[in-house]
Amino acid sequence: MMFSITVPASTANLGPGFDSIGLALNKYLYLEGSQAEQWVFECDSPGLTNLKPTNLITEAASFASKHFGSSLPPCHVKMENEIPLAKGFGSSAAATVAGIELASYFCRSAVSKADKARIASLWEGHPDNVAASIYGGLVIGAHRQDDTDIIHIENPEVEMVAVIPSETLATKKARALLPKKLDFSVAVEASALANVVTAACVMNNWKLAGKLMMEDQFHQPYRNTVVPEMDKLFQFAKEDSQIFGAALSGAGPILLCFVEPGATASVAYKVNDAFPTHIAEEIKPALLGSAISVAQA
Repeated sequence: MMFSITVPASTANLGPGFDSIGLALNKYLYLEGSQAEQWVFECDSPGLTNLKPTNLITEAASFASKHFGSSLPPCHVKMENEIPLAKGFGSSAAATVAGIELASYFCRSAVSKADKARIASLWEGHPDNVAASIYGGLVIGAHRQDDTDIIHIENPEVEMVAVIPSETLATKKARALLPKKLDFSVAVEASALANVVTAACVMNNWKLAGKLMMEDQFHQPYRNTVVPEMDKLFQFAKEDSQIFGAALSGAGPILLCFVEPGATASVAYKVNDAFPTHIAEEIKPALLGSAISVAQA
């Protein structure tokens, strides 16, 4: 039997929804393969041409198999990847989800999206990117060691223009810039912003959500030293009536402008003019999450 796995990219945080809010994006990681005598990965996509048998996909698959109580035989896997690596589009989360989908393929009982999100959150430590890739659409999640809760919004009525630099940024480096703690009054205000952004996203009030994304106090102010165009883009977004708001995509360095559906071409043109050293790319939410299909070889 042959299996095919598709996993969408994702963006996380949307400003103050730090480690909690995620949105699936229409870029994908594709896997196709079958059981084999040993692990083999084939991929021509940049950065993945020499993938070893022990990698993030197989490690996540092994982790998930232990939770499923199932065996994980080696496979011969062919991969194609559209998700830029170390840019803020959840490439590592997509690989993790691919591994969990692979483990679920060999599981004897059905595995729900909630089960997959729980295992992925235990692996990652937070649900934002992984849950978005599993469910599709928009997710708001809370992860604790003993439980993971996910709210899923199937059809977020927003589109995006990604402002993509040539540089990459490791999540570990971006997290090292964050403070160890916040003053109580700052934490209260930051949490209030996150609450209203969440409610606005659920209500598809992207004008309000976009405005408050740029007022985040959890992570964006500390990461602008490694994403030097962030403040400039925020000001650009505030001055352009077609843009609801902007946010750092995950840990960066990609920045996202959130716009009304149908306005991406116009905004991308203006972004290209204002940020000539970056690539402006039109992005839409991926409404379907990760999926696996099976066919005869």
